[in-house]
Amino acid sequence: MLSYLNQIINIKEKKPILYDAIYNKNSIKKPVIILCHGYMGFKDWGAWGLVGEEFSKNNYFFVKFNFSHNGGTMKQPIDFPDLDSFANNNFSHELDDIDRVIEHLKHSERYSQDLDFENISLIGHSRGAGSVLIKASEDRRVKKVITWAGVSDFKIRFQEGGPEFNKWKNEGVIYAENSRTKQFMPHFFQLFEDFKKNESRLNIKSAVENLEIPYLVIHGSNDTSVLPVEGEKLFSWNQKNKIERIEGSDHVFFSKHPWDSDKLPEDLNKVVYLSIDFLNSN
Repeated sequence: MLSYLNQIINIKEKKPILYDAIYNKNSIKKPVIILCHGYMGFKDWGAWGLVGEEFSKNNYFFVKFNFSHNGGTMKQPIDFPDLDSFANNNFSHELDDIDRVIEHLKHSERYSQDLDFENISLIGHSRGAGSVLIKASEDRRVKKVITWAGVSDFKIRFQEGGPEFNKWKNEGVIYAENSRTKQFMPHFFQLFEDFKKNESRLNIKSAVENLEIPYLVIHGSNDTSVLPVEGEKLFSWNQKNKIERIEGSDHVFFSKHPWDSDKLPEDLNKVVYLSIDFLNSN
């Protein structure tokens, strides 16, 4: 198994992207899986590395990456040393980041003998699910899409017109506490302005309704961060969709950060192999 860790995608006038590629070097062109993390997430969170190893064992070319504005840096990819970058993140940046990762893989000589560029699937966790669904709906290079504990609506999270929203609009910044690091994570009002400017594009329901590729929803029944009803909505909006409900599981399928075991938690392992079964199906 090969692991190219902390590789950098550089494009002039854009923030760099840090990514990992995990795969077996066996001269077989492998389907590509790109994992997109969620809100306050990062590629090295919890058991994501073990997730990548399981996919590679099953002959997939697995990529996980940090969104360019997730608050990490090239030298400190874990946690959030760059809060100014985090404050300037928005959904348009994330969609552009996914595109940049795909383009990088397409043109990389290092991987050309090992990845099947005609077979790309996206997996999104939590907020990242919204981004992968939108990307999958508008990019024909994506052949399948999977959401893990995925959000169904960006707009409702702004609570537009409420007191917190009005304070944010007036002051230009609002803060959300990270329960793990205890940092107060800033969001500039540009996040909402970007959403309003691109609202039709950023409608997850419309994206799901327009999907013409196979789509799998996986959601834990005890998810308190993104409620199970959101998974049910994602499932209901397209007749091609499939859903797997993980009874009793939480938002991260009983993973955590840091993850000290060399084995996946049972529920996350189940999520991985339900995903692999789906990807292997016609």
